[in-house]
Amino acid sequence: MRAIRQLVRFGWEQALSCVFPVVIFASLALTQLISLPLLPRYDCLLVICLLMQWWMLRSGLETRDELKVITLFHLIGLVLEVFKVHMGSWSYPEEGYVKIFGVPLYSGFMYASVASYLCQAWRRLQVELICWPPFWIVVTLAAAIYLNFFTHHFWVDIRWWLSALVLIVFWRSWVAYEVNGTRYRMPLALSFVLIGFFIWIAENIATFFGAWEYPNQTEAWSLVHLGKVSSWLLLVIVSFLIVATLKQVKDKIR
Repeated sequence: MRAIRQLVRFGWEQALSCVFPVVIFASLALTQLISLPLLPRYDCLLVICLLMQWWMLRSGLETRDELKVITLFHLIGLVLEVFKVHMGSWSYPEEGYVKIFGVPLYSGFMYASVASYLCQAWRRLQVELICWPPFWIVVTLAAAIYLNFFTHHFWVDIRWWLSALVLIVFWRSWVAYEVNGTRYRMPLALSFVLIGFFIWIAENIATFFGAWEYPNQTEAWSLVHLGKVSSWLLLVIVSFLIVATLKQVKDKIR
């Protein structure tokens, strides 16, 4: 019985941490089903994201430090989106006033929502890292993973080598978290895989509601290829490494 209560409490904390992503998905569904006046859909989504960000900060659901991290992710994601759209990896076919090189500004919030989840789950579950690798290794690995999203268009794709390197570097690393005063832990690599898989599910929901469009979805929606899990897995790893590094730097300053 206690195990069920703990699972329910864990699920509740996870749900609270996912408020921003849930609002984005709900907005995608709503704007797909209902035609909104005055502004194109992409611009309406941007307004909703900005209002949600303001409300989370004003209500205390999000701290100023977390907002700084989320803003960083918005910029990182927007740069990646501009490049990927330019290379034809996916597209945003609908009209919009606030677009940069064919990319609507709301798209950066989809990356920011991942950072929002990580920051809030970190705080709510009192996350602690065990056997965390040295700073320079983590930063170098995160940079290499992020750069590979760009360079594989011109050079060999080394995502599988990077994935293997992640397993080697974090083989002894664990993530500890707390639920109702009880501490648990799991291998860090397993948490990466789980988060990456659920983001792949979220990607299928997002493309179904027209958040963006892959080349094979121009005629009709189809399931996002399972191979995309590897891309999301690496993106999650980059996100986690950045958040973890910033948290550790802040703790040292204190």
